[in-house]
Amino acid sequence: MNARIIVLPGDGIGPEVTSSAVAVLEETARRHGHNFSFESCPIGGAALAEGDAALPAATLAAARSADAVLLGAIGDPRFDHLPPGERPESALLGLRRALGLFANVRPARAWAGLEAIGPLRPEVLAGTDLVVVRELTGGLYYGEPRGIDRDGASAVNTMRYTRDEVTRIARVAFELARTRRRHVTSVDKANVLEVSRLWRSVVTDVGAAYPDVRLSHEYVDAAAMKLVLAPASFDVVLTGNLFGDILSDEAGAVAGSLGLLPSASLSTSRPGMFEPVHGSAPDLSGRDVANPVGAMASAAMLLGDGLGLHAEAAAVTAAIETAMRSGLRTVDIAGPGDQVVGTRAFTAAVVGALGT
Repeated sequence: MNARIIVLPGDGIGPEVTSSAVAVLEETARRHGHNFSFESCPIGGAALAEGDAALPAATLAAARSADAVLLGAIGDPRFDHLPPGERPESALLGLRRALGLFANVRPARAWAGLEAIGPLRPEVLAGTDLVVVRELTGGLYYGEPRGIDRDGASAVNTMRYTRDEVTRIARVAFELARTRRRHVTSVDKANVLEVSRLWRSVVTDVGAAYPDVRLSHEYVDAAAMKLVLAPASFDVVLTGNLFGDILSDEAGAVAGSLGLLPSASLSTSRPGMFEPVHGSAPDLSGRDVANPVGAMASAAMLLGDGLGLHAEAAAVTAAIETAMRSGLRTVDIAGPGDQVVGTRAFTAAVVGALGT
C-alpha cells in the first residue's frame, strides 16, 4: 500500500510521542512492503509560535489531502491569555469540524502485567476491555449560542443535538459492538436534560435495527460510578461530546494511565485522525519520560481503522505487549522493582519486537 500520512506533532510531549508512532509505522511499512510517506505540519501552540494561526491554512489543506492524520498533542500555557477561539486548543475543534470527524473511538483495556498499577484492585480491573464511542462535532462544545456577557456577570453554552447526528454516531457504536461482545451502553442524562431524552429515543430506535446487539441505558453519574466499581461490565459505551470527554478520561485512569490510551476520530469519507488521549504535558517535554504507548497504539488504529491493514495493526499491538511483558516500564506505569526506561528506549523495544 502507498499511503500519505500527515503528522501534526503539536505541543509539549507531542513531538516525542509522534516520533515513536512514526518509528512504529516505518518499521511496519518496511516489514510488510508498504510505502508510507510522512509530512510534518505545525498546529496549536507550535503554529502560534511561528506567527501563524493555531490551525494554519496549509496544515488544514495537507490534512484534507492525506490518507490519514497522526496528531501528537495540543496545548501550550504560553498562549492561555488568548481568547478561546485563538488558543492552541481551538485548532483541534477546527480540525474535527473541517474533516467531519464526528465519531471518536477510544479503547481502554487492562494491559497484561499492568493490572496492579492503577487505583483499582487487580481483581476489579481484570477483564476490562471497553471502547468509548463519543460524538465529536456536536453537543455542548459546538452548540450556539455561546459566550460570556460583556460585564462578565453571566455566560452561556448550548447543548444541542439533531436526530441525524445521534443516528449516525449510534450506528457507529452498534456496528462496532457487532465485532466485539455485542453490548452497547448508551450514556445520557435523560432524567434532567431534554437533549438527552432525544438522545435516548433516537438510540433506542437505531438499536431496533440491531436485534443481535443488547442495548442498555445509563445516566452519566451512574455510568461514572460503574466504571470504577465494575469496568469489565462495559463493552461499547456510546455517549455525547461532553460526557464522552469525561468518561473516556476516567476510563484511562481506571486502566492505569492516560498515557496508555489511543483514539481514532473518524468520518464517513474524509481521512481519519489518530491521537493519544493524553494532553501536551509541557512539564514533561524534552525529558524522555513520556509514555509513548498511547501514540503507538494510535498508530495501530491508524493502520487498522484508517488504512484497513488489520493484520499489521494487530502486530503493533502484539509488539507493545511484548515490550511490556519483558518488564519495561515508563515512569508513569512503573511499580516497585520494575525496569524504568525512557520514551526512546521503550519505543526501540517495540520497534525491535516488530522485527521478530
